[in-house]
Amino acid sequence: MKILFFLFLLLPVITLSQPTPTVEENIPYLVTFGKDGDTNWGDDDFCQIFFFSIPRSHTAPIYIRVFDPDIYGENDELKGNADTKTSFSVYGGKGCISDKEARTIHPSGNYKSGNLLSTKTFDANPAYDNNWYTFGPFNPTEGELMPEYGGYIFKIIAEGVAGNDGNLYRYFLSTKANQNNPIEGANSFTFEYSFRLDNDYKSISHIYPYIDDKVISLKQSNFDWDNDGVIRIISVAKNGEECGISGDNNWVTSEHIIDKEEKNTSYDIQFIKNNSLQKNNNVVLYITNQYGEFLPFFTSPIGGIPKYKYSISVKPKKSK
Repeated sequence: MKILFFLFLLLPVITLSQPTPTVEENIPYLVTFGKDGDTNWGDDDFCQIFFFSIPRSHTAPIYIRVFDPDIYGENDELKGNADTKTSFSVYGGKGCISDKEARTIHPSGNYKSGNLLSTKTFDANPAYDNNWYTFGPFNPTEGELMPEYGGYIFKIIAEGVAGNDGNLYRYFLSTKANQNNPIEGANSFTFEYSFRLDNDYKSISHIYPYIDDKVISLKQSNFDWDNDGVIRIISVAKNGEECGISGDNNWVTSEHIIDKEEKNTSYDIQFIKNNSLQKNNNVVLYITNQYGEFLPFFTSPIGGIPKYKYSISVKPKKSK
């Protein structure tokens, strides 16, 4: 495995931010459809993988909580009768993330690598509608120790195993079983983000890929954006560089050159709606570097949310 480097030791990290998605991302829900769903509803493979990093300094038990894990009620996207089942499975141990197939965007091969610690399948059960389900407790050392990703790593896989409805849900990494109590220095990340956009056409959603010092160029790929507006990049050197955008049920890619000032910083990829009629839009995004390796999106951006650094050049006045 290629070592990224010790991100969390070298750069400041936003702490106490374990809701996934975070408030700063302005993403209402993650989304996973049942395996019989249509991809034109905005889910390309009916599976989503997230990772949680626990700093080595944290030694108390941890819990992974799922909000609204069932497929029922006001939050989910139903296609007729609620006949969908979604499995949530937590993995740790050797290979949890170090296995290359765990870090791809395709739910195939050995993507369920590591030790299965807990799993549960949810259907149309009103008991979990608008409520939390808690996995754990887990000892942090049950995760896979990967300092380059911030400490001990746990993986959670949400997979639509039956039906065609859309399951909308959120996570919280907590120190408590029945309360959302954040862990200082922890983070969450994914290599392919599948999420629901806000219906407010003035709303802007954000995701934060990390650009390490080996990245020369990157290729972003988005799926089923439905021509819902603009996708743009904000960084320390880019002030709104536009990305290629997809229509209905298709992928579109665009390539972007990395400036030297952007190395070892995060990007802010912004999803800016301008269509007030487009409702319940789900979109998928992933990014690769010049080697075709997938880059992680951290919910708490490494180094903080990037701000464009305006530069003003002053030319000396020519003497007459």
